Amino acid sequence: MNHFRFRPALAIAAACLACGLAYGLSFSATCPAAERPNVLFLICDDLNCDIGCYGHDQVKTPHIDALAERGVRFANAHCQYPLCGPSRASFMTGWYPDQTLIHRNAIHLRERAPNVNTLSQHFRDADYFATRIGKIYHYNVPLHIGTGGHDDPYSWNETINPRGRDVIDQDQVITLRPGQYGGTLSWLAAEGTDAEQTDGIAAAETIKRLKRYAQTGENFFLAVGLYRPHTPYVAPKQYFDLYPIDQIDVPTVPKGYLETIPKPAAKSLSRKKEQLNLDPSVARQAIQAYYASISFADAQLGSILDALRQTGLDDNTIVLFTSDHGYHMGEHGHYQKTTLFENATHVPLVIAGPGVHAGGVAETMAEMVDFYPTLSELAGLPVPPSVSGVSLVPALQDPNAIVRESAFTQYDIGYSIRTPTFRYTSWGNDGSGGVELYDVSKDPAEMNNVADDPSYETQRRRLAAHLRDRIEQAAAVPAGSRRVQVQFDRQLRSKN
Repeated sequence: MNHFRFRPALAIAAACLACGLAYGLSFSATCPAAERPNVLFLICDDLNCDIGCYGHDQVKTPHIDALAERGVRFANAHCQYPLCGPSRASFMTGWYPDQTLIHRNAIHLRERAPNVNTLSQHFRDADYFATRIGKIYHYNVPLHIGTGGHDDPYSWNETINPRGRDVIDQDQVITLRPGQYGGTLSWLAAEGTDAEQTDGIAAAETIKRLKRYAQTGENFFLAVGLYRPHTPYVAPKQYFDLYPIDQIDVPTVPKGYLETIPKPAAKSLSRKKEQLNLDPSVARQAIQAYYASISFADAQLGSILDALRQTGLDDNTIVLFTSDHGYHMGEHGHYQKTTLFENATHVPLVIAGPGVHAGGVAETMAEMVDFYPTLSELAGLPVPPSVSGVSLVPALQDPNAIVRESAFTQYDIGYSIRTPTFRYTSWGNDGSGGVELYDVSKDPAEMNNVADDPSYETQRRRLAAHLRDRIEQAAAVPAGSRRVQVQFDRQLRSKN
């Protein structure tokens, strides 16, 4: 396990002044209150909304469910890019992918945005101690577990890179593509205990820091990135036992389905050839392993949240729990991510802590770029003018509040918006590659493209205009930013 630690020497007044100068704000606007809340940022990797508090009747996630009971669960939160690297760069900057210029994995943030002030860096500027444990920026999984991956060192005071037996036991992993683990379906019902796994080690390291913060009283921004349920789906055998293989359902699609959608959409579903038309017995094993990994990750989150409560820090700590994007497990005939369907864009989002309504469900549309302004407002920090997101605080105080009318996602040459009742997706230049329209109020599985249905002409025109506006907004140059658009000759290995 690798550690890096650096404590800034600036006093709080100097930090406030520097922050104020950077954003053109007054000293009084940036100086923190005496009792500022801490931040515990918890994120799973490749977790969709197949969890208890989102209505899944099979997957067991008691600790995430309990967090939702004491905070606000967002029913309609969506990622901005359904791929690890672009999504993580987006929510850590509050910029859309067309603003970060990051549309694929294995790119270091500063290669594209050298002067960006990231979310945790913003808290560092206000004299919070910022720690990363595990995966926050992109990592090749499992290749980079135990290393810094594609981390941004400017974002942290301290970094911890756990490495467990899930990496050591890699030769035991079942995989559909020999020698490939992170980018294809792969799984292992592991021997040993939770504590030996990478995420178990991450939980233990998190608990150590919570105990330290409880003693020192220092303000912290603690970001904990679990690797599961990312492939390979590795969890101790006991979690597999929760999901008998004969009780696993495999989604099916009608014959000829891919011919009913635009070619780029069909390509996004069929690009992993070894995962097409899976034998149901193989599909059930993969789904079982994915569910087992979710319950394993939930157990690690439970240990962390128990420690937060036992140290007494929960009274003054904002907890944000999420994933980097959604995930298919056989829906539309597809497995994993990288589509513009609900399964890949929809993310779990729960926020709890001081000033947050307990047990609420927010129906407003929400985006991951909204994390930056939301956490800043909850902590009493100014929001940099470069940030594109909007604060979700109104919905945290009143879950009935609406802060967005749509959620925006892009992938490859496609752009998509999700409203409370529709999804509209445009491929290519202004729909030249085809369009999709789904009435999710009647077709929540998004299987019936009604883009050419005359009865939906009015909705299609309205949504097309709205999407054009969203695309323009998402490409606007962030205030004060310096960006670099380059094409590297080097080969960047990525197995996500």
